[in-house]
Amino acid sequence: MSHAAGGRPGTGADPGPAWDEHLAAACRGEGLSAAYQPIVDTARGTVVGYEALARFPGFAERNPEVWFAAARARGQAAGLEAAALRAALAVRPSLPANCFLTLNVSPGLLPTEGIREIWRSQGNLGGLVIELTEQTPIDSYLELEPDLNQLRAAGALIAVDDAGAGYAGLRHLLALRPSLIKIDRELVQDVDRDEAKRALISMLGTFASRVDAWILAEGVERVEELDALVTLGVPLVQGYCLARPGPPWEQLDPDVAHRLASRAPVTGKNIVRDILEPAAAATSAAAAAAAFAGNPALQNVVLMGEHQRPVAVLDPSTAALGLVSPGMRVNLDTPLSEALARSMTRAEGSRFDPLLVTDNAGRYAGVARMERMITALATARN
Repeated sequence: MSHAAGGRPGTGADPGPAWDEHLAAACRGEGLSAAYQPIVDTARGTVVGYEALARFPGFAERNPEVWFAAARARGQAAGLEAAALRAALAVRPSLPANCFLTLNVSPGLLPTEGIREIWRSQGNLGGLVIELTEQTPIDSYLELEPDLNQLRAAGALIAVDDAGAGYAGLRHLLALRPSLIKIDRELVQDVDRDEAKRALISMLGTFASRVDAWILAEGVERVEELDALVTLGVPLVQGYCLARPGPPWEQLDPDVAHRLASRAPVTGKNIVRDILEPAAAATSAAAAAAAFAGNPALQNVVLMGEHQRPVAVLDPSTAALGLVSPGMRVNLDTPLSEALARSMTRAEGSRFDPLLVTDNAGRYAGVARMERMITALATARN
């Protein structure tokens, strides 16, 4: 993630000659502060770290991306990044126990004396994760090795930003062998609807386990994305869905924490529970049609009956026409092979519709899509 939460692009605003004065003040630490966004352990539903993000409350221009772009254009990048690091580290002594703090640094600035002095002033760097951003390209990995080795020797861990964003991101992984790999927001967006993205994240997870690293999915903005990442076994997540950047040290919303902690751990992906995903629900075909009209990205809506019993899976066409054909139900603990075999007994027109999943009391729990079951079985067999 860049200095701005979510890595959102800057506005491109430029106050002209006033930048020199503004940058000089910010490099002295005036009008500059830090916000901290929680990083969450998906298995326990607890905050295990924070990312420090630069903020500029003392100026009319607040967008960090604009500030750092202006600093690079005017040769002030090292001074501004050093000031941002000092602001972020000011509260390090109060960092909660068993939590880490990630800090954004442009790779090309690691060898500068101003950045090196900050590390020296901190002494032991245990609990700090130095995140190498892609604001500027890395010309030579060899030149970074002395500084990276010193950071590791002092106790810091190295993270790589935007993994999966392209060839450069993959080169970072191979050359730097980071301890933390941050998955690019573009991969996280709509991961619940895109099998190719799920496959790539799964491959990154396999790579991370082979090189003894963790993966962190950033920019999680919807609960459906969160659920998909948990199902994939992604251990760390971060984004507006969980918590926004704020003062030190914000905790996770209790409802989100409970949602994560109450999920059964994913082990072998052999039963329907392992590939379960949520779907919107409605009590009538008309209500489902309205839901589709309000959200064009919506693929399915579950028609609900009495006592939380699911009745059918509707798509935009069936909802608009009011056509309701009872869907096939399976229990959460049904083996995937059995669920697929049962699916093939359905009429040809509905054979590949999602299955309605229920708990032991017959209550709606979610849906199981054919492609998700097939992929899980194929992966398990391989």
